[in-house]
Amino acid sequence: MAQRQPLPEQVDKTYGSFDLSTVPAFTGGFINFGYWRDIPVERPLTGEDRLRTEQELYRVVLREFDRTVGLNAVDVGCGIGLGAALALREFGFGEVCGLDVHPEQLDRARYANAALLTELPSRLRYVCGAAESMPLPDLSVDCLYSVESAQHFPDMPGFADEAARVLRPGGRLAVATFFATSRHAARALPGLLPSYADRLDHPHVIGLFVEDLAAAGLRNVTARSIGEDVWAAYDRWLAQTPLEYLWPRRFLEAYETGLLDYYVVTADAATAR
Repeated sequence: MAQRQPLPEQVDKTYGSFDLSTVPAFTGGFINFGYWRDIPVERPLTGEDRLRTEQELYRVVLREFDRTVGLNAVDVGCGIGLGAALALREFGFGEVCGLDVHPEQLDRARYANAALLTELPSRLRYVCGAAESMPLPDLSVDCLYSVESAQHFPDMPGFADEAARVLRPGGRLAVATFFATSRHAARALPGLLPSYADRLDHPHVIGLFVEDLAAAGLRNVTARSIGEDVWAAYDRWLAQTPLEYLWPRRFLEAYETGLLDYYVVTADAATAR
Protein backbone atom coordinates (compact mmCIF):
# COMPACT_ATOMS: atom_id res chain seq x y z
CA MET A 1 0.00 0.00 0.00
CA ALA A 2 1.35 3.43 -0.92
CA GLN A 3 2.36 5.64 2.00
CA ARG A 4 -0.05 8.50 2.57
CA GLN A 5 1.45 11.83 1.57
CA PRO A 6 1.61 14.63 4.17
CA LEU A 7 -1.31 17.02 3.98
CA PRO A 8 -0.73 20.60 2.83
CA GLU A 9 -0.22 22.79 5.90
CA GLN A 10 -3.38 24.88 5.54
CA VAL A 11 -5.59 21.88 4.77
CA ASP A 12 -4.19 20.03 7.78
CA LYS A 13 -4.77 22.99 10.09
CA THR A 14 -8.18 24.05 8.77
CA TYR A 15 -9.72 20.59 8.93
CA GLY A 16 -7.64 19.31 11.81
CA SER A 17 -7.01 21.33 14.96
CA PHE A 18 -9.06 24.32 13.78
CA ASP A 19 -12.13 22.29 12.67
CA LEU A 20 -13.80 24.56 10.12
CA SER A 21 -17.19 22.94 10.74
CA THR A 22 -17.45 24.83 14.04
CA VAL A 23 -17.19 28.41 12.73
CA PRO A 24 -20.32 30.65 12.71
CA ALA A 25 -20.33 31.05 8.91
CA PHE A 26 -21.40 27.39 8.76
CA THR A 27 -23.82 25.54 11.00
CA GLY A 28 -24.83 22.08 11.99
CA GLY A 29 -21.53 20.49 10.97
CA PHE A 30 -21.89 21.06 7.23
CA ILE A 31 -19.17 23.06 5.48
CA ASN A 32 -20.53 24.71 2.35
CA PHE A 33 -21.84 28.05 1.15
CA GLY A 34 -25.33 26.67 0.61
CA TYR A 35 -28.01 26.75 -2.05
CA TRP A 36 -30.37 29.57 -1.13
CA ARG A 37 -33.22 29.37 -3.64
CA ASP A 38 -36.59 29.63 -1.89
CA ILE A 39 -35.04 31.02 1.30
CA PRO A 40 -36.67 34.43 2.06
CA VAL A 41 -33.52 36.48 2.53
CA GLU A 42 -35.34 39.82 3.01
CA ARG A 43 -35.92 38.97 6.69
CA PRO A 44 -33.25 38.11 9.28
CA LEU A 45 -31.89 34.66 8.55
CA THR A 46 -31.97 31.89 11.12
CA GLY A 47 -29.71 28.98 11.89
CA GLU A 48 -32.45 26.72 10.55
CA ASP A 49 -32.34 28.63 7.25
CA ARG A 50 -28.59 28.20 7.06
CA LEU A 51 -28.71 24.49 7.78
CA ARG A 52 -31.41 24.04 5.16
CA THR A 53 -29.23 25.72 2.50
CA GLU A 54 -26.29 23.45 3.28
CA GLN A 55 -28.46 20.35 3.06
CA GLU A 56 -30.14 21.62 -0.10
CA LEU A 57 -26.80 22.00 -1.87
CA TYR A 58 -26.29 18.26 -1.44
CA ARG A 59 -29.77 17.61 -2.79
CA VAL A 60 -29.07 19.78 -5.84
CA VAL A 61 -26.04 17.61 -6.58
CA LEU A 62 -27.66 14.28 -5.81
CA ARG A 63 -30.63 15.07 -8.05
CA GLU A 64 -28.18 15.03 -10.96
CA PHE A 65 -28.28 11.23 -10.79
CA ASP A 66 -31.14 9.76 -12.78
CA ARG A 67 -31.35 6.79 -10.43
CA THR A 68 -30.04 6.32 -6.90
CA VAL A 69 -32.09 3.61 -5.19
CA GLY A 70 -30.00 0.50 -4.63
CA LEU A 71 -26.89 1.93 -6.31
CA ASN A 72 -23.60 2.72 -4.60
CA ALA A 73 -22.13 6.19 -4.20
CA VAL A 74 -18.85 7.78 -3.19
CA ASP A 75 -18.73 11.24 -1.57
CA VAL A 76 -15.27 12.64 -2.36
CA GLY A 77 -14.14 15.11 0.29
CA CYS A 78 -16.92 14.11 2.67
CA GLY A 79 -15.81 16.19 5.66
CA ILE A 80 -17.58 15.05 8.81
CA GLY A 81 -19.84 12.87 6.74
CA LEU A 82 -23.24 14.54 7.10
CA GLY A 83 -23.75 14.75 3.34
CA ALA A 84 -23.01 11.05 2.93
CA ALA A 85 -25.56 10.28 5.64
CA LEU A 86 -28.14 12.52 3.93
CA ALA A 87 -27.52 10.73 0.64
CA LEU A 88 -28.14 7.36 2.27
CA ARG A 89 -31.26 8.43 4.16
CA GLU A 90 -32.98 10.52 1.50
CA PHE A 91 -31.87 8.99 -1.82
CA GLY A 92 -31.99 5.29 -1.04
CA PHE A 93 -28.48 4.34 -2.13
CA GLY A 94 -27.55 0.76 -1.44
CA GLU A 95 -24.19 1.90 -0.07
CA VAL A 96 -22.46 5.23 0.47
CA CYS A 97 -18.72 5.61 1.04
CA GLY A 98 -17.50 8.91 2.44
CA LEU A 99 -13.93 9.55 1.30
CA ASP A 100 -11.73 12.23 2.87
CA VAL A 101 -8.03 12.93 2.96
CA HIS A 102 -7.99 14.12 6.59
CA PRO A 103 -8.05 11.41 9.30
CA GLU A 104 -9.43 13.81 11.92
CA GLN A 105 -12.39 14.61 9.70
CA LEU A 106 -13.09 10.91 9.37
CA ASP A 107 -12.95 10.49 13.14
CA ARG A 108 -15.53 13.26 13.42
CA ALA A 109 -17.63 11.64 10.70
CA ARG A 110 -17.74 8.32 12.54
CA TYR A 111 -18.68 10.11 15.77
CA ALA A 112 -21.33 12.37 14.19
CA ASN A 113 -22.95 9.47 12.35
CA ALA A 114 -22.44 6.75 14.94
CA ALA A 115 -26.14 5.89 15.20
CA LEU A 116 -26.53 5.44 11.44
CA LEU A 117 -23.31 3.45 11.23
CA THR A 118 -24.66 1.14 13.92
CA GLU A 119 -28.07 0.89 12.29
CA LEU A 120 -26.76 0.31 8.75
CA PRO A 121 -23.18 -0.93 9.14
CA SER A 122 -23.03 -2.48 5.68
CA ARG A 123 -24.38 0.58 3.87
CA LEU A 124 -22.35 3.51 5.23
CA ARG A 125 -18.59 3.71 5.66
CA TYR A 126 -15.88 6.36 5.87
CA VAL A 127 -12.49 5.80 4.23
CA CYS A 128 -9.27 7.81 4.14
CA GLY A 129 -8.09 8.68 0.65
CA ALA A 130 -7.24 11.46 -1.77
CA ALA A 131 -9.29 12.54 -4.75
CA GLU A 132 -6.44 11.86 -7.14
CA SER A 133 -5.65 8.45 -5.62
CA MET A 134 -8.88 6.81 -4.47
CA PRO A 135 -8.52 3.50 -2.60
CA LEU A 136 -11.30 1.99 -4.71
CA PRO A 137 -11.30 -0.80 -7.31
CA ASP A 138 -11.63 -0.14 -11.02
CA LEU A 139 -15.19 0.06 -12.36
CA SER A 140 -16.72 -0.17 -8.89
CA VAL A 141 -18.78 3.04 -8.46
CA ASP A 142 -22.22 3.95 -9.80
CA CYS A 143 -22.44 7.54 -8.55
CA LEU A 144 -19.44 9.71 -7.69
CA TYR A 145 -20.09 13.14 -6.21
CA SER A 146 -18.29 15.93 -4.41
CA VAL A 147 -19.80 18.96 -2.70
CA GLU A 148 -17.57 21.98 -2.13
CA SER A 149 -14.36 20.02 -1.78
CA ALA A 150 -12.80 20.13 -5.25
CA GLN A 151 -11.38 23.61 -4.63
CA HIS A 152 -8.94 21.83 -2.31
CA PHE A 153 -7.89 19.14 -4.77
CA PRO A 154 -4.31 19.83 -5.91
CA ASP A 155 -4.56 17.78 -9.10
CA MET A 156 -7.79 18.12 -11.05
CA PRO A 157 -6.59 16.09 -14.08
CA GLY A 158 -5.65 13.36 -11.62
CA PHE A 159 -9.10 13.52 -10.05
CA ALA A 160 -10.72 13.31 -13.48
CA ASP A 161 -8.62 10.26 -14.34
CA GLU A 162 -9.51 8.58 -11.05
CA ALA A 163 -13.20 9.29 -11.55
CA ALA A 164 -13.04 7.70 -14.98
CA ARG A 165 -11.18 4.71 -13.53
CA VAL A 166 -13.56 3.92 -10.68
CA LEU A 167 -16.89 4.66 -12.41
CA ARG A 168 -18.73 1.69 -13.82
CA PRO A 169 -19.98 1.78 -17.41
CA GLY A 170 -23.00 4.06 -17.32
CA GLY A 171 -21.88 5.61 -14.02
CA ARG A 172 -22.08 9.34 -13.40
CA LEU A 173 -20.10 12.11 -11.74
CA ALA A 174 -21.49 15.28 -10.15
CA VAL A 175 -19.28 17.98 -8.62
CA ALA A 176 -20.32 21.27 -7.05
CA THR A 177 -17.91 23.98 -5.97
CA PHE A 178 -16.56 27.40 -6.87
CA PHE A 179 -14.19 27.85 -9.81
CA ALA A 180 -12.21 30.64 -11.42
CA THR A 181 -13.94 31.74 -14.60
CA SER A 182 -10.73 32.07 -16.66
CA ARG A 183 -6.96 31.82 -16.49
CA HIS A 184 -6.82 35.58 -15.90
CA ALA A 185 -9.26 35.21 -13.01
CA ALA A 186 -7.18 32.37 -11.55
CA ARG A 187 -4.17 34.68 -11.45
CA ALA A 188 -6.17 37.48 -9.82
CA LEU A 189 -7.98 35.54 -7.11
CA PRO A 190 -5.02 35.07 -4.70
CA GLY A 191 -4.75 38.85 -4.46
CA LEU A 192 -8.37 39.12 -3.34
CA LEU A 193 -9.02 36.03 -1.23
CA PRO A 194 -6.53 34.78 1.38
CA SER A 195 -7.75 31.19 1.06
CA TYR A 196 -6.20 31.17 -2.42
CA ALA A 197 -3.08 33.04 -1.34
CA ASP A 198 -2.26 30.49 1.37
CA ARG A 199 -3.14 27.55 -0.92
CA LEU A 200 -6.03 26.24 1.13
CA ASP A 201 -8.05 26.69 -2.08
CA HIS A 202 -6.77 26.29 -5.63
CA PRO A 203 -8.09 28.64 -8.35
CA HIS A 204 -9.12 25.87 -10.72
CA VAL A 205 -10.52 27.19 -14.00
CA ILE A 206 -13.94 25.82 -14.86
CA GLY A 207 -13.20 25.43 -18.57
CA LEU A 208 -10.02 23.50 -17.87
CA PHE A 209 -11.82 21.12 -15.51
CA VAL A 210 -14.40 20.41 -18.19
CA GLU A 211 -11.53 19.63 -20.56
CA ASP A 212 -9.91 17.38 -17.94
CA LEU A 213 -13.05 15.30 -17.63
CA ALA A 214 -13.38 14.91 -21.38
CA ALA A 215 -9.69 14.04 -21.72
CA ALA A 216 -10.15 11.31 -19.09
CA GLY A 217 -12.76 9.68 -21.34
CA LEU A 218 -15.92 10.87 -19.62
CA ARG A 219 -18.80 11.95 -21.83
CA ASN A 220 -21.65 14.46 -21.85
CA VAL A 221 -19.66 16.86 -19.68
CA THR A 222 -21.73 19.85 -18.59
CA ALA A 223 -21.13 22.82 -16.30
CA ARG A 224 -23.92 25.11 -15.14
CA SER A 225 -23.69 28.12 -12.91
CA ILE A 226 -25.80 28.25 -9.76
CA GLY A 227 -24.12 31.42 -8.52
CA GLU A 228 -27.31 33.46 -8.44
CA ASP A 229 -28.61 31.06 -5.78
CA VAL A 230 -25.40 31.12 -3.73
CA TRP A 231 -23.37 34.28 -3.48
CA ALA A 232 -25.64 37.20 -2.62
CA ALA A 233 -27.74 35.31 -0.09
CA TYR A 234 -24.67 33.76 1.52
CA ASP A 235 -23.22 37.24 1.89
CA ARG A 236 -26.42 38.34 3.64
CA TRP A 237 -25.88 35.52 6.11
CA LEU A 238 -22.31 36.65 6.69
CA ALA A 239 -23.49 40.24 7.21
CA GLN A 240 -25.46 39.18 10.30
CA THR A 241 -22.91 36.64 11.55
CA PRO A 242 -20.01 37.39 13.91
CA LEU A 243 -16.82 36.95 11.88
CA GLU A 244 -13.27 36.98 13.16
CA TYR A 245 -12.11 38.05 9.70
CA LEU A 246 -14.11 40.02 7.12
CA TRP A 247 -12.39 38.66 4.00
CA PRO A 248 -14.99 35.88 3.38
CA ARG A 249 -17.35 38.65 2.24
CA ARG A 250 -15.03 39.22 -0.73
CA PHE A 251 -16.42 36.09 -2.37
CA LEU A 252 -19.41 38.17 -3.45
CA GLU A 253 -17.05 40.77 -4.92
CA ALA A 254 -15.18 38.03 -6.79
CA TYR A 255 -18.49 36.82 -8.23
CA GLU A 256 -19.78 40.27 -9.13
CA THR A 257 -16.52 41.18 -10.88
CA GLY A 258 -16.58 37.95 -12.89
CA LEU A 259 -13.55 36.28 -11.32
CA LEU A 260 -15.31 33.37 -9.70
CA ASP A 261 -18.60 31.50 -9.80
CA TYR A 262 -20.27 28.44 -8.37
CA TYR A 263 -20.90 25.51 -10.71
CA VAL A 264 -22.46 22.08 -10.81
CA VAL A 265 -20.43 19.89 -13.18
CA THR A 266 -21.64 16.51 -14.42
CA ALA A 267 -20.17 13.82 -16.65
CA ASP A 268 -21.00 10.25 -17.64
CA ALA A 269 -18.85 7.17 -17.94
CA ALA A 270 -19.06 5.31 -21.23
CA THR A 271 -21.76 2.66 -21.31
CA ALA A 272 -19.23 0.01 -22.37
CA ARG A 273 -15.45 -0.28 -22.28
